[in-house]
Amino acid sequence: MTLKVLIVDDEALARSRLRTLLSECSDPRTEVVGEAGNAVQAMQHIQRLPCDVVLLDIHMPGVDGMALAAQLREMSSAPSVIFVTAHAEHAVRAFELEAIDYLTKPVRRERLEQALQKVQRLRQTADSASSADAPGANDCLIIQERGRSERVALADVIFLKAELKYITVRTADKEYIYDGALSDLESRYPHLFVRVHRNALVARRCVRAVEKHNDPVEGEGWTVRLDGVDDRLAVSRRQLASVREALMG
Repeated sequence: MTLKVLIVDDEALARSRLRTLLSECSDPRTEVVGEAGNAVQAMQHIQRLPCDVVLLDIHMPGVDGMALAAQLREMSSAPSVIFVTAHAEHAVRAFELEAIDYLTKPVRRERLEQALQKVQRLRQTADSASSADAPGANDCLIIQERGRSERVALADVIFLKAELKYITVRTADKEYIYDGALSDLESRYPHLFVRVHRNALVARRCVRAVEKHNDPVEGEGWTVRLDGVDDRLAVSRRQLASVREALMG
């Protein structure tokens, strides 16, 4: 698999440096399909010529990298985003936007390859899922943990929650750490999971109740109660109708 890469940075020297690093990457192979100096140029390029991954700076004139990442997230076939920035303080926000990785300048080739390998694994998993004869009950996640791989059936998953760089996968018996993007799982398995918050999906079959609560700090809000676990996850107002629909269904 060759990953098609778009480089987005307002500094020509930084774009040139990333081109050089990409040319040195052998695992995975990459092809730079374009460059952009700002968010508007980047979006125009993506709409004209889709890519697999965007190497994205944060501080740019006009629309910044965070805002662009939020726009890309809404696309039906969104490219993966790897932030490449001189500013380390935006990492938490970046992973809330489901970035694959967050690299600080100056970037080392080895670190860039690691990030690209995450994208490659994500795309390979998506390709495998789309080619399956009967997606759904027999689908699984491949969990890479401490040098071993384990299959976790999606039918056993109760909820998926984004935690910084990774996703916590919760079953009735155990928690796993999965290297992937929540939005990708949501788009591939809408019949299995419903989004309850920007950082969480829950299994439709496990939704037992939607309850109002009053938090002394955040005020009135909603949580979802699930079969199989004691955890109660926050439900955003934006997702409340969808969660109630899953409860009725």
